[in-house]
Amino acid sequence: MAQGSNGSGPWLAFLVGGLIVAVAVIAYFVYAGRQAAPSLTKDVDIHLTMPKAPPMPEGPKLPNAPIPMPK
Repeated sequence: MAQGSNGSGPWLAFLVGGLIVAVAVIAYFVYAGRQAAPSLTKDVDIHLTMPKAPPMPEGPKLPNAPIPMPK
């Protein structure tokens, strides 16, 4: 007869322990990167050269206003 132990206990404990260690290592790397870096002044200088738009065509000319009649 079996004695009540199939030998899977140590392997299960080893697997769970490995998972805990893996989660702890991942958590360390995730949270270690979030430390505040010293404030560094950054000078950003951007020069953009934009092409000039083509000239607009002339619109229609308005007619001359009529000269008012003297009273």
